[in-house]
Order: sequence, then C-alpha cells, then structure tokens
Amino acid sequence: MSMTMTQKILAAHAGLEKVEAGQLILVNLDRVLGNDITSPVAIKEFEKIGATSVYDKDKVTMVMDHFAPNKDIKAATQCKMCRDFCDKHEVTHFYDVGQMGIEHALLPEKGLVVPGDVVIGADSHTCTYGALGAFSTGVGSTDMACGMATGKAWFKVPSAIKFVLKGKLNQYVSGKDVILHIIGKIGVDGALYKSMEFTGEGVQSLTIFDRLTISNMAIEAGAKNGIFEVDEQTIAYVKERSDRDFPIYKADEDAVYDETYEIDLSEIKSTVAFPHLPENTKTFDEIGDIKIDQVVIGSCTNGQYKDLAEAAEIFKGKKVAKRVRAIIIPATQDVYMKAMENGLLKIFIEAGCIVSTPTCGPCLGGYMGILAAGERAVATTNRNFVGRMGHVDSEVYLASPTVAAASAIAGKIADPAEVMK
Repeated sequence: MSMTMTQKILAAHAGLEKVEAGQLILVNLDRVLGNDITSPVAIKEFEKIGATSVYDKDKVTMVMDHFAPNKDIKAATQCKMCRDFCDKHEVTHFYDVGQMGIEHALLPEKGLVVPGDVVIGADSHTCTYGALGAFSTGVGSTDMACGMATGKAWFKVPSAIKFVLKGKLNQYVSGKDVILHIIGKIGVDGALYKSMEFTGEGVQSLTIFDRLTISNMAIEAGAKNGIFEVDEQTIAYVKERSDRDFPIYKADEDAVYDETYEIDLSEIKSTVAFPHLPENTKTFDEIGDIKIDQVVIGSCTNGQYKDLAEAAEIFKGKKVAKRVRAIIIPATQDVYMKAMENGLLKIFIEAGCIVSTPTCGPCLGGYMGILAAGERAVATTNRNFVGRMGHVDSEVYLASPTVAAASAIAGKIADPAEVMK
C-alpha cells in the first residue's frame, strides 16, 4: 500500500510495514518536549501515574522560554518545578536562562531533531520540525507526561494534503508570506487533523528558515503536522548540527492525498493577516491606511538570524515612527550573538528599537509587549486571536519581518518595497 511521508515515518516508529489514514497506532518517540508553562502540568501527571524515572534522560527536553526570565512569582515557581524535576531525573537537555532560546528555534539549532524523527511537544507549534523531514506535533500535558514515562504515544494516522511548490520568491517575500497565503486560501480548518506535505522543485529555493516558518504555522490551518521533503539543504543543515544517522522518507508516487495544491512562489506577494484569524489575509493592493502602535519581530515563527537580517536591511539608516514601539526578540542566544557580531543590534538600537533576551513573551500576551485597549500591533508571531497579545480590544496583524520593519518606520502597515524606494 502506498504511503505519504508522514505515514511512512509513523509506520516505522510503530514497527509496522504499513499504516493508513484513520488507523490508531502506538508509536515510539525520539523526543518529548515541554516548556515552563506546560511542563509543570505534565510533571504533576507524571507523578500521579507513579512514574519513577523518565524513559530516556537524553530524549526528554525542557526549555524555559515563555515567561523566562521570570516575570512574576508564579512564573518563577513554574520554572523551579521544571528545574527540580530535570535535576532529579538527570535530564540532559534542560535549557534555562543563559542557555535557553525559544524552544522551536532552539531544538533545530542544537541538532536535537533529525529527519525521520517522531517528536511530541506540549506546545502546539511543535509541528515546526517538519521543516527537517520529521513528524512532529503538539500534544497535551498529559500526553507529554506519558511520553516522558514510557517513550510512546498513541496517534490516529492523518490523511494528507499535498502542496507542490514551484518558482522562487520575489524580493521582500519570505516563508511567512507563503504560509499566510496558504492559510488564506484553505482557511484555519482547511487541513484539520491532516498532514500538510510540501514537495516540488520550489522547495529548493526556500531556506531552512523559510521552511521552519511554514511548518510552524501548519497548526494555524488546523493541521496535525507540516512536513517538507528532505533535500541536500536539509541534509547539510542537520549534519552541521548532529552526528546522528537518519533515514529519509519520500512519499510514494501513488500516495493518496485528500487534495493537491500547486503554489507558484513567484506569484506570492507580501501578505498580512488581519484580526482576528490567520486566514483573514490581505495583500498591499487591499490594505488601506492602518496606523499602528507597536511592532514585534521575533517568536518561534520569525526570530531566526535570517529574519533579523531582513528586518535590519529595512531599518538601516531610518528611524522608528513617533509613538511606535518596536521590539526585537532574537530566538536564541546564538542568534543574539550573531546579530551583535554583525552589527544588527546597532542598527536596531540606532533606529529606535529595543532588543530583548530570547523569550516567547509578547506572542502569547505574557510580557515584554502587552497591548492596551484600542492598540494595534504588527507582529511576526503566529496567532492574532482576540486578546492574544493583551487587551481583548487590541488588534494583532501578522506579517513577515520586512513588513513589520517597514510598518515600524512608516507608523502604519506598510509595504517594504515602498519604504525602500
């Protein structure tokens, strides 16, 4: 029987020759991930079921990124619980202040995920690692607890949607625009519990960081996971960071897909998702004069060095508009260091931005950029639900780093091509 990329990975990890959509299977896990918000719940469940040790101290990972450095006593208590648990169970990959980064940027950077892996994480954007040809998906804290204890998880095998990419992106257009374009096309439930599988010659023109962004936001279309076909670029990225051997799974030629979409990357324009859903997308020929109060460039979706470099190109020699707050958040310490060494931080600060330590902070309305009633923000984050970044009467517009930077300079949602004229 023919299988998709995702189905092949799941079959291999279930010890089965084949699986089909809708089948319930028990799968062996390569990595179990939690953060400072979701891990404490998992720890309590882990102890409730009487588990005395984690299944593999090298395959459990906890990253303190949402409210770290701690924003209040409750956040400090959450992190302490994670810290104590990881000390007790000698968890190898525990990342705290000074070593941590935003989890979904940190794990690929550290080489903790390779093609063919099965990864669960108690965070919905765990689907990010599909960019590397892995099956990765978000789960609840109870599933995380069971995963930590047993190294296994139950899945219903997803059906799939195929996206055949061709062409190349134009200037100031990035992976963020691609995934916003797709979500605008199929809707926030257009891939509900399905695998979004990306293939075609256009994949080669996308950087790994474009792919990470696209896979990250597969969940915003309701998908179980997003996954890219492994190519030479993937292999080079992974081998630079990991010495693990890995299999490469390709979909069978006659694999069954619920739908197939052809996407010409050269036709995609800078895209903005208006409140209050990622599917509410518009291009600049549809956008009027929308003044803003804040810009956030960062998050697990767009806090990589590539993202900061693209934003810096727009900011260089210019100033943030009066009454606009521009917040730059490198996704990891390595990204921060590279941005500093290459002069990006100087560009940001001279333009009137602030630069934060790595944190999820404002993305989920935690801290480092909360919005008041009536305020608008352009953010490179992944969700713009009601109240996502603060007050329920605030508004979040999702965009690429170049659009966010151009908007900070213009004081309104702005096309980077126009700002750079």
